[in-house]
Amino acid sequence: MTSPEIPSRRSAPHLLTLVALTGIAALSMNVFLPSLPGMARDFGVDYAVMQLSVSAYIGATAVLQLLAGPISDRLGRRPVVLAGLAIFLLATVGTLLAQDATTFLIFRMVQAAIGTCMLVPRAVIRDLYDGDRAASMLGYVTMGMSVIPMLAPVVGGILDEAFGWRANFAMMGVLGVIVAVVAWRDMGETVRDGGISLRVQMQNYPVLARSVRFWGYCGAATLASGSFFAYLGGAPFVGEYVFHLSPAQVGYYFALPSIGYLLGNAISGRKAAQLGMNRMILMGATLCVVALSAALLADLADIVNPFIFFGSIAVMGIGNGMVLPSANAGMMSVRPQLAGTASGLGGALTIAGGAAMAALAGAMLKPGAGATPLLIIMALSATGSVASILWVMRREAALRRSG
Repeated sequence: MTSPEIPSRRSAPHLLTLVALTGIAALSMNVFLPSLPGMARDFGVDYAVMQLSVSAYIGATAVLQLLAGPISDRLGRRPVVLAGLAIFLLATVGTLLAQDATTFLIFRMVQAAIGTCMLVPRAVIRDLYDGDRAASMLGYVTMGMSVIPMLAPVVGGILDEAFGWRANFAMMGVLGVIVAVVAWRDMGETVRDGGISLRVQMQNYPVLARSVRFWGYCGAATLASGSFFAYLGGAPFVGEYVFHLSPAQVGYYFALPSIGYLLGNAISGRKAAQLGMNRMILMGATLCVVALSAALLADLADIVNPFIFFGSIAVMGIGNGMVLPSANAGMMSVRPQLAGTASGLGGALTIAGGAAMAALAGAMLKPGAGATPLLIIMALSATGSVASILWVMRREAALRRSG
């Protein structure tokens, strides 16, 4: 008989558990963003240095996903999630105790262990569902978890003004403990037959690497996410230095793209199985290009208004909510038995691209530059996402004609 404390090996976790796991990972990424300018002043460093807590953290998450994906295919989803949560909680204590920027950034990098909670739920969904159905279920999972990053910057800005920036990391720790308890009790194993050995995985890597579909879906996800990650790296600067907003006000505006992402996920959950992955990705990526191009044109026309800037980001969020569930499902459909590996490799590329975009945004945003550099980066990245899915669709059409 199975112990009540530990789920049976093959019991699938509840959908809400997957939502909680992805939610705590998203919370760690963006709850403290309104505090970045104040943190830079507190530690006595430039904004670009403190912005490394976003860009370098994203980069560390990318490396982790590259490693954790194959490990979860071999050892299982449950142990990878629990280990990631434990490391995250220890690192969170370190960020709270840090007295200088270097120490803080070291522990912030270790916090990236929570990235396992972004990769594993995707692999679990692919373990349980196929094709367009997996895209639909991923839409529901990310729809639920998008509520957390929608509220997190708002709460983070309020906590910063009331108690200082460390209150945000204290909240991460408390919620991390709660999610760890939930995962321990409910996170059953979905990997079949004891997992795939690393040797067999290595033999299957060339199949993944040679797939046009895999790289096309990766490109669509990476470049769509790149727009958002650039926004994460640059919006706190734009909020304070261009629109002269307080941390709490920046937090309120930060809710807009998450509201958009929630709506996009709802569309994906309801329509992905009906429309198909490729059409859903193309529609979402095109919406991102239109919204960001409109904001860029307004900025170039010297129409400086936070409602226009953040409103366009909200529409971009709808597009990303439509793109990412289907793009992730597409990556994992190439080699279903390597769902964790595909999720990890695709996630690593997506997040690495995001880290580069966030760092580029941080480097280009200087006093007096306005929002123009950020909007150019975001619009170009979204255009690349459209090109990637069109490449996949053209390739699949050619194969149908030849076959």
